Amino acid sequence: MTRASVRLFCTDLDGTLLGNPESTARFRTVWEGIPKERRPLLCYSTGRLLEDAISLVESGVLPKPEYLLAGVGTQIWDFTRGGTMPGFEERFARGWDLETIEAILEKLPGVIRQPPSFLHPYKSSWYLHGATAEAIANIEAQLAQAGLDVVVIYSGQRYLDVLPRNASKGKALTWLAQQLVVPPAAILVAGDSGNDSAMFRLPGVRGILVENAQPDLLEATVGRAVYTARGILADGVLDGLQHFGVIPAVPARPFPQLGKRLAVPAMFRDADLRALTSADVELVRDGYRCAIEALRRNITPLGFSAASLEDNDTTGTDANYRSVWARDGSVTLIQSVFLDDPVMREAQRSTLCTLLDHVSPVGQIPSNVRIDSGEPDYSGVGRIASIDSGLWVIIAVYNYIQASGDVALLDRYAGVLQKAMDWLTAQDSNNDGLLEIPEAGDWTDLFGHSYNVLYDEALWYRANLCFGKLLELQQQHARAADYFRAGQRTRREILAMFWPQTRTDPSIAAPTFADQQFSLGDARYLIAQVSPFGFSWRCDVWGNLLAFLFNIIDVQRARTAFEFMWGVGVNEPYPVRNLYPPVLTGDPEWRPYFTVNLLNLPGHYHNGGIWPHIGGMWVRFIHRLGLRELACRELVKLAHLNRQGIRSEWEFNEWSHAETGRPMGKRFQAWAAASYLRACQELELVVDESDHD
Repeated sequence: MTRASVRLFCTDLDGTLLGNPESTARFRTVWEGIPKERRPLLCYSTGRLLEDAISLVESGVLPKPEYLLAGVGTQIWDFTRGGTMPGFEERFARGWDLETIEAILEKLPGVIRQPPSFLHPYKSSWYLHGATAEAIANIEAQLAQAGLDVVVIYSGQRYLDVLPRNASKGKALTWLAQQLVVPPAAILVAGDSGNDSAMFRLPGVRGILVENAQPDLLEATVGRAVYTARGILADGVLDGLQHFGVIPAVPARPFPQLGKRLAVPAMFRDADLRALTSADVELVRDGYRCAIEALRRNITPLGFSAASLEDNDTTGTDANYRSVWARDGSVTLIQSVFLDDPVMREAQRSTLCTLLDHVSPVGQIPSNVRIDSGEPDYSGVGRIASIDSGLWVIIAVYNYIQASGDVALLDRYAGVLQKAMDWLTAQDSNNDGLLEIPEAGDWTDLFGHSYNVLYDEALWYRANLCFGKLLELQQQHARAADYFRAGQRTRREILAMFWPQTRTDPSIAAPTFADQQFSLGDARYLIAQVSPFGFSWRCDVWGNLLAFLFNIIDVQRARTAFEFMWGVGVNEPYPVRNLYPPVLTGDPEWRPYFTVNLLNLPGHYHNGGIWPHIGGMWVRFIHRLGLRELACRELVKLAHLNRQGIRSEWEFNEWSHAETGRPMGKRFQAWAAASYLRACQELELVVDESDHD
């Protein structure tokens, strides 16, 4: 699509342009920088009512559009003439009876009316938690039997809107385009949730799915001409605008101004706000170059090793490190996939081939494959199955193909990948949308979490979406939609089970976990583990970071979790401790095997130790919250951590002691180096490629 062919750009607001103040401001700057003679008409389409949406535009947060579609397509405003467009709302009267609609809906179990601020005469809005397709069809049937000519829109697994037949975001956009004489092929749309689907499904219209798009929109757009952006919120919109030629490029963000102290809320201390120096910049860039070298030390004929084979002693159980690990290799691949390096790309492909060539007859992806013998191992400590190994590989395959375009790998392993997903699905033995994890059955292979574990459930959500995308690439659209629906169900269960609260959420009619375990109170983060017999109230830092990076929790909840984690100092002395607080002897969660090799003493290893690879995700987490300058300061701290070493500088050690901050694990750990690289790339602090040839 050429730049001139896009004449009208229509985008959702909340969850698309809004959510990260920094990226919203970037969108405004970029949009207003397009020369007027080449700038498409701008239209916002939102569920907000007209008065609220106009007030938002007039606040100056967003560029002023030409048109505004409000109330899920039931209201329209023309900014060029300062009023509504004649003939629009008159289309809604036929077949519409608000009193009858409300009389029907208020009798239905689980249906709760939304506040008055979300309602107007042509929009009846309700909360309905976790409704099935059959339940929505039943509502539609009851409304039709009453002689009503309406449309029911259900999104986010909790928002229920009843609108006139001629009202929806898609129909409103169609009407506007007809008035403007703009053909569908010249329209570009963007959105993140199911109520945006009507815009995407207009014949001939092209679309931008932001990276944080919810599964209901993914399901609705299967097989459509859409672009899945590599960025969330407004950054994803900008990526899509570049893809479709509306803008030539997304401008790079400079390093925060040197010598400038950070001005942020009072919860931060003076040390957190210190000005960056030129030495900080050099440290970060030195780290980038050294991370490339550390990653190269882990390239073997079979793919990425977990830690450099030449730089670590292998005695006793350490011989396990002479392997391509499904978990470590996949995380390393995902974090390094944007490197423009043929050698790295080949190592990424080899890693996947090595693992997928050894999938068991029933579909279990091996925990690791020995580099020296090629022998697969399907278990971990105590011969316990490693559930997350398969989850990470599914996610890695999608990330690799998306970045490389290597569809031949998908063709080669399509059957194997399906078998692997079938094996993983079988781990949901009670069919509740969540996996049941054996104790020590994931990356914390010497730790006691089990049953429904936050970290694993977050991966399961993401694996369903990634596998759905892989099926979509194979033109298997109906089956892809099945996996998007499964992901939506898992997300709903995670939010209900792992973020307990004592106050009833009017948008969630089903009992929450806190209703069953009221003693837990109100959480400020996703708790670590839930089982029928209890729960772990601890904060699994990696699990919470993944929940936001995978778009399970929204920005508001992510900010709440960040404030807690920052407040308790999970990033001290370096980013970041994997668990808060650690499990002490005598605690009900303590296990005698925590003392094996003295690994899981408090502040060690999985029991609250500092993990640099999680630190890189911590930096990205903060950046996605819109706190870029703070993220840069945390990246400097991470660089200091990675520069430390047992024998030399820049060892990118496996983990460090929580109190001393000193390195304790293997040297030149692949995922520690790759995670640092990804953090630098996301913050756009990358050195020239020529610097690491």
